[in-house]
Amino acid sequence: MRHALVNDSRGTVVFGIVRPCTHRLTDGLKTDWTAHLCGLCLALRADHGQFSRVVTNYDGLIVSVLTEAQTEPAARQRRTAGPCPLRGMRTAPIARGEGARLAAAVSLVLASAKIRDHVADGDGLLRRRPLAAAARRVALGWDKAGARTGAELGFDTAVLVDAVERQQGIEALAGPGTPLLTVTEPTETATAAAFAYTAVLAGRPGNSAPLAEAGRLFGRLAHLLDAVEDQSADAASGAWNPLTATGTSRAEARRLADDAVRGIRLALRDAEFTDGRLAHVLLAHELRASVDRAFGTTACAHEGHGGYGGPGSQGSGGLPPGFGQRPPPKPGKRGFLAGCAVFVGLCCTCKLCCADEYEGPWSGKKREGCCNSSDCGDCCDGCDCCCDGCDSCDACSCCDCGA
Repeated sequence: MRHALVNDSRGTVVFGIVRPCTHRLTDGLKTDWTAHLCGLCLALRADHGQFSRVVTNYDGLIVSVLTEAQTEPAARQRRTAGPCPLRGMRTAPIARGEGARLAAAVSLVLASAKIRDHVADGDGLLRRRPLAAAARRVALGWDKAGARTGAELGFDTAVLVDAVERQQGIEALAGPGTPLLTVTEPTETATAAAFAYTAVLAGRPGNSAPLAEAGRLFGRLAHLLDAVEDQSADAASGAWNPLTATGTSRAEARRLADDAVRGIRLALRDAEFTDGRLAHVLLAHELRASVDRAFGTTACAHEGHGGYGGPGSQGSGGLPPGFGQRPPPKPGKRGFLAGCAVFVGLCCTCKLCCADEYEGPWSGKKREGCCNSSDCGDCCDGCDCCCDGCDSCDACSCCDCGA
């Protein structure tokens, strides 16, 4: 089963499909991106306790980014956070306010659903009844916490819970010939609701429709890319995969992914932002890179040093196995709770931030420390930095689209 915003636990400590190489975030956008990531993490801690920070994810922070992008500059909230091991014990400005709290609520509810999914499947250590019972209690607590925060913001998280519950039934009935978009629909509905509500929080109700469309397509893309990246591993383990179950080819999945990226760009053009630079870079440019990465077509030059997406990706130049390169060995996967224990250890030793390389807590894949200062090289050389048909590239510093 797949859930948007919080990807499968096979991923790294910070989940998500939008994993930008921070060396490409210029003109202060890296600082803004970090502010939203840390803002989501600290909003989770403030509202829901220390352990809830494990659901911090790259895609969830987009909810915070979109909210601020629609807010007048004078109303944006920043504060300086204290030293944190994940920032190499450095202080940093962080985003705060309703956008970060909405991102936290959405992330909690969807993470809760993922835990219940793992329990139902009996994954790893969750095959043991005591651990499964403990995981259920965690999931229930996160459900209630997310609903409570959502209610305080006026957002009904029931739409997310309903989407998750419908997903299970749809997957049970899906088979060869079932349209893939039938399987992705619940994920699309959940992300559409979250994106649309950012317009309500920002006081721009006219943006609700275009952002709902962007969110719907973002959910579709998250589901598709997760399925593409996991298809081989799912086949080896016997796990359910939407592409395999419906008989959808990778070529068709690529077509749907490309259409979703184009649709998101068009939807963003219909929304009004006070400062949409970061939202544009993440949802227009970096989503294209996410698609290329998932299908192994291109990569950032920095990928050889830990991946296009910094701590959230891996690779060897973007070429598929067989083109003069050996495929990497399969990493050893850990269960959810075991991965949480490793995550705590990585935090306490600062390896998540400062290490040149470490093993992902859940996946065992090689990752790069998020504050690693190695030079990215010419990240934008040869990349699809310019939009195809996008007329809002005034947000970008790496290309001139004539806008």
